Amino acid sequence: MVSKAPQLLAMRGIHKYFPGVHALKGIDLDLHKGEVLALMGENGAGKSTLIKILGGAHQPTEGEVRIDDQPIEINSPQISQAAGIGIIYQEFNLIPHLTVRENIFLGKAKSRSGFVKKSEEKRIAQELLKKIGIDINPNAICKDLSTAEQQIVEIVKALSSDVRILVMDEPSATLTPQEVEGLFKIIRDLQSHGIGIIYISHRLDEIFDIANRVMVMRDGEYIGTKPMQEISRQEMIEMMVGRKVENEFPKHYHEKGKVRLEVKNLNAKNVNDVSFKVHAGEVLGLTGLVGAGRTETVRLIFGADRRESGTIRLDDVELNIKKPSDAIGYGICLLTEDRKGQGLVLMHSVRENFGLPNLDTFSKTGFLKHKSEKSSFSEYIESMKIKIPNQEQLAKNLSGGNQQKVVLAKWLQRNCDVIIIDEPTRGIDVGAKYEIYMLINVLAKQGKAIIMISSELPEVIGMSDRILVMRSGQISAEVTDVKNVTQEQLLEHAIH
Repeated sequence: MVSKAPQLLAMRGIHKYFPGVHALKGIDLDLHKGEVLALMGENGAGKSTLIKILGGAHQPTEGEVRIDDQPIEINSPQISQAAGIGIIYQEFNLIPHLTVRENIFLGKAKSRSGFVKKSEEKRIAQELLKKIGIDINPNAICKDLSTAEQQIVEIVKALSSDVRILVMDEPSATLTPQEVEGLFKIIRDLQSHGIGIIYISHRLDEIFDIANRVMVMRDGEYIGTKPMQEISRQEMIEMMVGRKVENEFPKHYHEKGKVRLEVKNLNAKNVNDVSFKVHAGEVLGLTGLVGAGRTETVRLIFGADRRESGTIRLDDVELNIKKPSDAIGYGICLLTEDRKGQGLVLMHSVRENFGLPNLDTFSKTGFLKHKSEKSSFSEYIESMKIKIPNQEQLAKNLSGGNQQKVVLAKWLQRNCDVIIIDEPTRGIDVGAKYEIYMLINVLAKQGKAIIMISSELPEVIGMSDRILVMRSGQISAEVTDVKNVTQEQLLEHAIH
């Protein structure tokens, strides 16, 4: 049993104060050799601060860290690395234009007389890759690798420093189900070599698949630790949010109205003869494996990519959409899956982001009506419970859930009839997910036609009125009896 394995890491009574903020309030954490400890909590729970203390980026105000029962003061990333601690952050720390080998040995190059021993680095890199059963060329350029392969390079980077404690922050956020299974195989292999792993994820299904124990934090406090066999999904959610949650997916069913959007015979690169309808008040789930053509299809509808053929009709009127501004003008909006790269201007304030697609509304004779813009945004901040200190807060400083709400607010201001949401809750904690689901319910009740793309099958089943499954650029199945469909059945349609 992992719980009887020797203790590898102990963090005791960890407090951390920032100016005006008590971020960590006496946190205790234990990690055993060969164990996967899931570290769970909503955004703002203190997980990142705790991990940065372990990585040497922050020093605790109070408390003690022990490795192999010996106290250690981790006051720099170098000391953390020397102690055998490796941290793989959600945002990869790879330099895209360097090779796999160069990234692995960045800052710790094998050299002699000032010259890098490339052949030795390549040999070690190949050995490490072979150890975890992955065939990646050490001379490959990192920007040319898939997301899953880049994830492997991050793991090998950590292993090259003789890591004994590995922290993985949202490692599966952008991976396909098959790639996640490959990641889990690597994790289990690392476990067999006695490496202790702290695994952070908002995907609850994964936690039950890979973790031995789960530790929950909330508002900077330690809530509890339990073996996975002694906790249910519902109990874990309630520990995280601090209240009873009757239904993880609070779907409200409404009577469908008329057909709002109809696409017929859409064709383009990676999209083959796609046709479907969406009704007023309906949430149409669109799922399938990554690369199945889901995002490509909605980008054609939004005018972000050019379609080769096919028609798009709104309220039975054919639309001439050649660019996104055309779609916006017709009342179609798209919340992209990459909200940081495509949905927001991160270095601008949330107020400016809200106003960007609404400049025609908030300007007069070429001048921006700041008072009107702020007043309108204030209404959304209150109704959508957007947590920001003020409207001038930079978008980059918000949690994932609040960023998604800002993106949604800017489109709601335009009163769009068709709302396309691509991966609505990716990287968002369970509490914020619930609030996004409730907003989707409100929009459906208002008669909006909603297309929801998601890779999370429980979410698709829990929030859709009807589901389309895509495979190889085509619709492979339509599911109308959503209440009785299983994840396995959807996956079968997505693969075969």
